[in-house]
Amino acid sequence: MNPPDLYGAPRARLSSHLAPLIPALWLGFGLAIGTIEYPGLALGAAFIVLVLLGERWLPDSLWRTLVLLASIALAAHLVPGFTASELWPPRTISQDAPPYALRLSWDKALVGMALLAWWLGRPSPAHGDWRRALPFSLTTLLLTPPTAWLIGVVAWQPKWPDGLLLWLAVNLGVAVLAEELLFRGLLQPALITRLGTWPGLLLTAALFGAAHLPFSPTFALVATLAGLGYGLVFQRSGQLRWAIALHVGVNLLHFLLLSYPLRLA
Repeated sequence: MNPPDLYGAPRARLSSHLAPLIPALWLGFGLAIGTIEYPGLALGAAFIVLVLLGERWLPDSLWRTLVLLASIALAAHLVPGFTASELWPPRTISQDAPPYALRLSWDKALVGMALLAWWLGRPSPAHGDWRRALPFSLTTLLLTPPTAWLIGVVAWQPKWPDGLLLWLAVNLGVAVLAEELLFRGLLQPALITRLGTWPGLLLTAALFGAAHLPFSPTFALVATLAGLGYGLVFQRSGQLRWAIALHVGVNLLHFLLLSYPLRLA
């Protein structure tokens, strides 16, 4: 039996017949331009089926676990058949950081597209007010960058790099969208239902931080702190869009004011 929906009402956001078009068109476009090959097409289609139909066929905990593992595999580029598009070659964004190349990851973007289709097919929020989440948004914005600086993950490096709008579009459309839909949209409500509000929030934040361990343990710690802020904003507002907006804001402060992507050891 699926857990009760803490964030929903009877009215769906988008027709269940239209929602699958979002990831399907993404797969088709990638195949047409050659960034997705036939193995990626087949495995990507299987992922879409799992996300959009598996909730009906499988026990809820099994379905969410499979979606989580499959999403991680796609985001970590472990699934064959996907080639990233390089949008700008490696270049120095911060003097104390390694060169950074902006890439469009078609596999991680598919995670966001499929989960977006699932989310839009779900009931609309029945409650929530962004003003209830405002203190948590401001606290997260004010605490996360200084914490990263204090523990040495980054340094003060204010800048206005070329290609800011392109970076912002990719960061929002790939990284933030996929991460917020996966951790706050898919996992957090279920964990809160099973464990209670604070245990669910803390576990979701810890899992979000753990996903950033490949960068460094200290960066994962900062991500955990930020993830708790995103989770609180979602919990208090009842609207995922405010968690997404906060996530983009934190990432933008990182990009404009601090070492990017990370300070060299």
